Amino acid sequence: MVFSSPVLPKLKSPSADPGLRMNTEQAAWFGSIYALGAAAGGLGAMLLNDLIGRKLSIMMSAVPSAIGYMLMGGAMNLWMLQVGRFLTGVAGGMTAASIPVYISEVSHKGVRGALGSCPQITSVSGSLALYALSLVVPWRYLAVIGGVPPVLMVVLLVFMPSSPRRLLSLGREEKAKIALRWLRGSNYDTSIELRAIQHSIDTQTTVTLSQLGTPVFYRPILIAVVMRFLQQMTGITPILMYLESIFAESKVSLPAQYDAAIVGAIRLLSVIVAASLMDKAGRKALLYTSSMLMFLSTLTLTMISHTTPCPPGPNPLNLTMGSDHSLNDSIGNALEASQHGSASIIPLISTMVFIFGYAMGWGPITWLLMSEVLPLVARGVASGLCVTVSWLTAFVLTHSFTHLVDRYGLYVPYLCFTVVCVICLLFNAVCIPETRSRSLEEIENYFRTGRTFTIRRSHSTAQPPVQ
Repeated sequence: MVFSSPVLPKLKSPSADPGLRMNTEQAAWFGSIYALGAAAGGLGAMLLNDLIGRKLSIMMSAVPSAIGYMLMGGAMNLWMLQVGRFLTGVAGGMTAASIPVYISEVSHKGVRGALGSCPQITSVSGSLALYALSLVVPWRYLAVIGGVPPVLMVVLLVFMPSSPRRLLSLGREEKAKIALRWLRGSNYDTSIELRAIQHSIDTQTTVTLSQLGTPVFYRPILIAVVMRFLQQMTGITPILMYLESIFAESKVSLPAQYDAAIVGAIRLLSVIVAASLMDKAGRKALLYTSSMLMFLSTLTLTMISHTTPCPPGPNPLNLTMGSDHSLNDSIGNALEASQHGSASIIPLISTMVFIFGYAMGWGPITWLLMSEVLPLVARGVASGLCVTVSWLTAFVLTHSFTHLVDRYGLYVPYLCFTVVCVICLLFNAVCIPETRSRSLEEIENYFRTGRTFTIRRSHSTAQPPVQ
């Protein structure tokens, strides 16, 4: 996703290859067409998840990814860059819809929060590697390097089992038992967990339109969709895609490419912190913290980008000697330089706080909750819907971001992001349940009953449940 950040400044520079040089509109498409491809990939994964399974869907994403990077690495004209960028977006959308669901179905509930953060950790690590490599590697070689991880992913996934839940849904009980023992260890008693999964599958029926109007279906789907929408509306995608250009516009004292690498390192640190706290502090507490940090940072960036220098006033009457006048000028210049230096670092610090806040809350937890709260019977289709909504929002936001900055500067986009962060805070307070240490079946029962995570398999209340 962040490939455009170090590449666009080079392709927009006067020294760029005339056949590849981009204007504002072409650069906006190069940055945003990834999100359009990701929306298409999300739709494809919506079908593939239930047709061939999560594991094979993830493996198939390597095809458009490798082709896309080959096109960009060997691009001779603009259409090759745009098509390659679109194809890598398709791959990103496929994995975004499949990986969280696969992880949630193979993870034990005690570590599902930490493991659910792993896609975010690895994607952030990839972004940091790209920012660091862009300091020393030409942009074409960045594309070549980008084609290596999909091939490695396919090789490693060959050794991973399919989801035990999917195997049971297909009636392959023995294979599901082998897969679960491989995941949990040879000494693990799989019978209890397999019975819980089988019970969940047995109570599921085909979803009809009338059933979608019941709370057990529409509430978790709406929560997941709105979370993905708000996640994008915070501005994270355009900020990451145009990070170097934003720092250049903000007049940060350090070179823009080094600023981007610093932010990438902070982003990785925050995701690691979030992963360690996910199953300890809980989802809602981290979302509160994340929303507040993003609000404070975007508010600061809004005020900084809106400030304008005061018009010069009349010069005071010079009643001093020439040497005193020179001394006053030197002191004034030193103070002005000091103020400019301290002000020019504030956008970098505020962006670091924004990235830190996002990456420890609304980044990984949105993905995790999507895989946790979606109804089990409609999880494949619903996750594809969430990813599609997310990336269509990202496409519109990313494409319009460049034009908004050209017309109004950074003030208007940052102001919009500030308002969205307040909405995120309120949405977390009112709508999002705490899912820490809950099984997928318990979470579904919460939406079915509207009040409890406890699963009661008997309708009789005469006898207390056996402990």
